[in-house]
Amino acid sequence: MDYIRGSGGIFRDCAVHDFDIINWITGQRAVEVFATGTVQGDPLFGEYDDVDTAAVIVKFDGGALGVVSNARYNARGYDCRLEIHGFGDSVAAGWDQGVPVRNTDPHNTFPEGPAHHFFMDRFTDAFRTELAAFVEVTKGNAILGATVADAVEVAWIAEAATQSLHRRVPVLIEEIKTR
Repeated sequence: MDYIRGSGGIFRDCAVHDFDIINWITGQRAVEVFATGTVQGDPLFGEYDDVDTAAVIVKFDGGALGVVSNARYNARGYDCRLEIHGFGDSVAAGWDQGVPVRNTDPHNTFPEGPAHHFFMDRFTDAFRTELAAFVEVTKGNAILGATVADAVEVAWIAEAATQSLHRRVPVLIEEIKTR
């Protein structure tokens, strides 16, 4: 809980990664967020003005909607996945044999592997790739992928979600930027 006290809250600590990915996936900028959350586990989350379970609806400038859900507890392991439902297709990422969910269909054995238990285990290859790219940047090579401006946009979403949670109303990103 010492980490939680200084983490900045669930939206700056956990959901920020999801905000980053949905910006990239949609290719749009967030314009409004509505966040809600509860404390389902340790009551210290509430004392630290945080929650351990949260959901955010993100409205984008092109009309797309994103739904981000986070929970700091999952008895089955570490879960992280992305589902996209659109007019032309529906796809999912993160549904591998280690997804920590229990399938209640007795005729379906998916997932069969041991569940992921820690984010570093789940994303080892991604972290290695990211570190290698960082080393290339320190050598003076071009930055690939996300920019500083992208990171700032993600921070605005996290701040708007935090404000929305506390105020219990939708919050415009522009409102946060002009404060």
